[in-house]
Amino acid sequence: MKKLGRYETDRVGYVMVLPYIIFFLIFVGYPLIFSFILVFHKWNIISPMKFAGLYNFNFLLHDPLFWKSLRNTLTFLVIHIPLQIIIALVIANILNQKIIARGFFRASFFLPVVISGVVITILWQQFYSFETGLFNTILSRINIAKIPWLIDTKFAMPSIAIMATWKNVGLYIVLFLAGLQAIPSSIYEAADVDGASGVQKFFYITIPMLNPTMIMVLILSTLGGFSLFIEPYVMTGGGPINSTLSCVLYIYKQAFYFNHMGYAATLAFAVAFIIMIVVIIQRKLFETEVYA
Repeated sequence: MKKLGRYETDRVGYVMVLPYIIFFLIFVGYPLIFSFILVFHKWNIISPMKFAGLYNFNFLLHDPLFWKSLRNTLTFLVIHIPLQIIIALVIANILNQKIIARGFFRASFFLPVVISGVVITILWQQFYSFETGLFNTILSRINIAKIPWLIDTKFAMPSIAIMATWKNVGLYIVLFLAGLQAIPSSIYEAADVDGASGVQKFFYITIPMLNPTMIMVLILSTLGGFSLFIEPYVMTGGGPINSTLSCVLYIYKQAFYFNHMGYAATLAFAVAFIIMIVVIIQRKLFETEVYA
């Protein structure tokens, strides 16, 4: 067999990666560049684009709905992330033990992750129904007043956060399970010899050894939280009184309800910048606390 020269080997490599390069340029590179151009223009899809300079940035800074959507999203994150991490970690610890039908329970908890988000959202919308929903029916039977889950500004976003936690927790259970199984059993055996209790082993061995997994779960949860769209779009439409209007839902409405494509692109870049800042702060705080 003829041995390929260096130039021919490089050429073969370029040919092999060419499909991905084409895919990246068409579906990532071009939309990104076009979106950046839109930031400095006004465009309603129908009329030609008009150069607007920094108008979209100025409008964003004085747009109360954007800041409200950002507060709503942060409220969602404050509820969703701790709830998700705690539940996922507890269940992962249970499923890491030798229990009956362990494989069945692992698959069951992961099942909601692979089911369509729209289907699950519609199901939970029925659960949250004020008059006929499952939750209020149970409350009525035990003589507790019905809760306006999705029609009261105080309950709407927490209700969505609970539903999103149920939907996504299976993924983080799997991640924590992988982290738990990577911890050497010899460390726990040494702790047993020293007389450490189960609680001590959890806080002084399990939690520190799960630091890399914890950081990954924290970042993924943050990215997922900032991407909140399907749940408020289907369940509440952003209401009541914009109390569940998320950043991504607001971008969607500006783009496809009002045809403000330039402003929607500006919002998207602003949210991406905010996500980057939040993730950097999270990593700095978390890693400083752990490794200092």
